[in-house]
Amino acid sequence: MKPYYETPNGKLYHGNCLDIMPELEPVDLVLTDPPYGIGNKWVGGFSVAHGWGSLKNEQETRNLWDSEIPRQEVFDYIFAISKNQIIWGGNYFNLPASRCWLLWVKPERGFSLAEAEMAWTNQDNVIRVYDRHRHNKNKVHPTQKPTNLFVWCLNQSWSKQSNLIFDPFLGSGTTAIACERINRRWIGIEISEAYCEIAAKRIESERKQRKMF
Repeated sequence: MKPYYETPNGKLYHGNCLDIMPELEPVDLVLTDPPYGIGNKWVGGFSVAHGWGSLKNEQETRNLWDSEIPRQEVFDYIFAISKNQIIWGGNYFNLPASRCWLLWVKPERGFSLAEAEMAWTNQDNVIRVYDRHRHNKNKVHPTQKPTNLFVWCLNQSWSKQSNLIFDPFLGSGTTAIACERINRRWIGIEISEAYCEIAAKRIESERKQRKMF
């Protein structure tokens, strides 16, 4: 397979993850943020002051691609090719019971949007909490997670030894950027060519910044 974009650390493939995952090598860890299937429930949170003003125009698009959760076949492939998994929005999916959840707690209260998000893991470990405000004026994807949140995920005691990270729903590239930041290998898949282009530019920008220091 020819990557859409690649660096010495990783490869980005454009396409449906169900078509590409059977061709991939085994990986150490899956870190991903799939569609939650809540597009038609996404309301409010569009003020410029809170960093979402530019995303109001994307509501119709988001409601389309976030209208359904991934097919169970996607999760079956994820479990087959990876040793460890961190799946954001795990509370929306049919996944096994877990003792070890990762929580992103957002200190702002009274919003129509969630005050926290939950990541399911396959680990027999303790719950960990990451506190960070939701504001991100540079957001380019409606559900874009903070890069430092994903770096935190990759630096858990049980995940920091994982060398090859995989994200079948790469979106704007946050998983790859986090890997580049801490020098981990990565593989990403994104179904939208527009977001493949955005991800490639963001990853390239991260690499250039790293070379400056």
